[in-house]
Amino acid sequence: MSEERFEVRREIAAQPAEIFALLCSPEGHVTIDSSGMLQSAEGEAVTAAGDEFVVHMDRESLNDFPMGRYDVTVIITAFEQDAHIEWTVTGVTEAPVEHRYGYRVEPSEIGTLVTSYYDWSQIAAPYREMGIFPLIPESGLRATLGILARTMEKK
Repeated sequence: MSEERFEVRREIAAQPAEIFALLCSPEGHVTIDSSGMLQSAEGEAVTAAGDEFVVHMDRESLNDFPMGRYDVTVIITAFEQDAHIEWTVTGVTEAPVEHRYGYRVEPSEIGTLVTSYYDWSQIAAPYREMGIFPLIPESGLRATLGILARTMEKK
């Protein structure tokens, strides 16, 4: 891992296809969010790179920037059915930030090994100069995997 990417893993007692279906659902993102920023979502489940959906956000839960409530469009940047999903967001800033979030899922002895990552290595220069990245700490990814495990294992 680099200084501009976090990657965390967790085994979850559920099948890869079940986990992947939740990760493709706009409301699934809200369900497992550990930051408290994701309030609700609109759109259809994604099925390919280029698909999009809207997430209604509330930055006050992080108490770092006085942005209040706002919307972002999630744009799927990589998609491999039941294996890999990655996205970026747009809608808050004039120029795309180009940070990426993603999950890889693979079969494991107990069900699925889920890898969550956050990569800000490609952010645009103006954002890099602000010195505000990473926006989400590594512990936030770990917490989200914990919520994902709790959500999937109680089904």
